[in-house]
Amino acid sequence: MKIKHFVYAILIIGIGGLIVYRITNNKKADAENGKVQGKKQATAVSGMVLVPQKFEDVLSLSGSIEANEQVDIRSEISGIVQTINFEEGTNVSKGQVLFKVNDIELRAQAAKIQTTQKLASENERRAKLLLEKEAISQEEYDIASADYKTAKAETQLIQAQIAKTTVRAPFSGKIGLRAISNGTYVTPTTVIAKLVNTSQLKITFSIPEKYASQMKVGNSLTFTTAGSAEKFTAKIYAIEPEIEIATRTLKLRAIAENKDGKLYPGTFANVTLPLDEINDALLVPTEALIPIQNGKKIFISENGKAKEIIVKTGARTDKDILITEGLKAGDTILTTGVMTLKNGMPVRVQIKK
Repeated sequence: MKIKHFVYAILIIGIGGLIVYRITNNKKADAENGKVQGKKQATAVSGMVLVPQKFEDVLSLSGSIEANEQVDIRSEISGIVQTINFEEGTNVSKGQVLFKVNDIELRAQAAKIQTTQKLASENERRAKLLLEKEAISQEEYDIASADYKTAKAETQLIQAQIAKTTVRAPFSGKIGLRAISNGTYVTPTTVIAKLVNTSQLKITFSIPEKYASQMKVGNSLTFTTAGSAEKFTAKIYAIEPEIEIATRTLKLRAIAENKDGKLYPGTFANVTLPLDEINDALLVPTEALIPIQNGKKIFISENGKAKEIIVKTGARTDKDILITEGLKAGDTILTTGVMTLKNGMPVRVQIKK
C-alpha cells in the first residue's frame, strides 16, 4: 500500500509540474506574440504639418444675370400699324421712332375740335367785350369762358392721342424679334417687341444672413457663366434693406459692364464674393475631415498615436477648408486612412510635402 501511494504521489507531482511548465511557456509565448502584434498594429497613414498661410475668405454663390433696362414695347392706343421703323435684333437709340399706328381718324377729330375751339375762343372774346360794357351778366361770360376752356382741353387731349400713335424707344438698347407686321391691328395688350439695354447687366444674388454686416455698396466681386471659364467683374450697387424671413438670406445686386456683348440676360452666374483676408489661416484638405453628430473631427498624430480633435470650420475652396477652432500651427494632421482610425491607435505617418 505504501508503494502504491508513493507511485500516485509521484504521478500527481509530475502532472502538476507539467501543467505549471505549460502555463509558464504559454504566458511567455503570449507576451512575445503581443509585442509582435503591437508592432504590426501601427497603421500606415499620410499626413501633413499645419503651416499658417494667406487665405482670402470668399463665398461661392449662384446668381442670375438681368438686363440693366428691359421693357415690352406696346402701343398705348388701338389701331392699325401703318409703318415699322426698326430691324429685328438691331440697336436703337433713345427717342427713335419704332412704329406708327394709323391716325387718320384722330386727325379728323382734331380738325373738328380745333374748329369748335376757334368758335369758342371768338365767343369768349365777344362776351368779354359785352361784359365790360355791362351788356351781359357775369354768369353769361363765365359760360362762354368755360366753353372755350373745354374746347381747348379737348384739342390738347386729341393731340396727345395723336402723339401716342408714334411709338418711340424709351431708352437705347437692342430690340428683339417683332410680333407684328404692317397692317396688324394692335391694342395696349399687344407686345410688339422686347427692348433690352445690355451695355450693362445686373447680377442678383443672395447671401446667408450671418455675412450681412460685411456687405457694403461698392464691394467688388467676380463671376463666371455656364460654358465659359472667363471671369467677369462687377460692383455691388444696391442691398435689400431687410433679411428674407423664409430663406434667412440677404439679397444684393451688382452691375457689370458688357460692352463686348459676351453676357446675356437670363443666364445663371457663378458668383465669387470676397470676404475677409486672413494672413495666418490654417487650411486642411477636405478628405481629412470626418463628419460626426455634433460637427466635424480630425485626427492628428501625437507621440506616434492618433488623437481625435473636434474642430470648427469656416469657408472652403475646391480642395481645402478653413479651420477656425481646434487646431494650431505645427499640428500633424492625418489625411488618408482616417475612416479606420480610432483614438489612441498607433500610426506610422508619411508626411506629405
